[in-house]
Amino acid sequence: MLLGVALLPMCWGVVRAFCDSVVAAAGESGGITAESIALLGGMLAFALCWMSVPHPVKTYVLGHELTHAIWGLLFGAVPSRLRISESGGSVNLTKSNMLITLAPYFFPFYTFVVVIAAIVTYAFVRPLPWLPLWMFMVGFTWAFHVLFTIETLSQRQPDVKLYGRVFSWVFIFLANVALVLVFLAAVTSLSFAQLGGFLVHRVLDAYVGVGLAAVAAFKWVVSKCSRT
Repeated sequence: MLLGVALLPMCWGVVRAFCDSVVAAAGESGGITAESIALLGGMLAFALCWMSVPHPVKTYVLGHELTHAIWGLLFGAVPSRLRISESGGSVNLTKSNMLITLAPYFFPFYTFVVVIAAIVTYAFVRPLPWLPLWMFMVGFTWAFHVLFTIETLSQRQPDVKLYGRVFSWVFIFLANVALVLVFLAAVTSLSFAQLGGFLVHRVLDAYVGVGLAAVAAFKWVVSKCSRT
């Protein structure tokens, strides 16, 4: 919990760096592009589906458990006994850690599938055809991930409870924003060097601000105590 609280200023710094990155990317690319409109359109399309049709719970549970399995494989675990149902799912792993446990909440599985499909297509067809359609699918699946993650985190989740709600929520937030920033730097004119500069500047600024506020609060308390 203490580590989660200590990371809260970083959340504010990362949000400010995200705003800086969006402004820089839009400015350098000459404003709104067809791809960015398609990306936002995909996100809006799934949001409308979310409000108007039954939620595809089994599809989410499948992606959730496969994400556990994929991240388990990355760390040398052996997955087995995948179970999927409307009420939930499970997968057995021979080992676990924080990233494996929390991966479904920050790793957009279906967006990853879309990106892999685009990379495979690009290996055979250049330039990548129907780029706005690919971006629409990225936006659609990313909104799927975000909305289901919010709904899931509003319920009691053993994965989140395992590492504490405060730390888990902060880590999930930071990891989600970090993935968005990496994607932004990969598909726009925003460079990774610019992104790194924004992050370092804004995060340091956030912690300096907290430090100055703490010093000011301490001085105020000391002055009040000395008067009494």
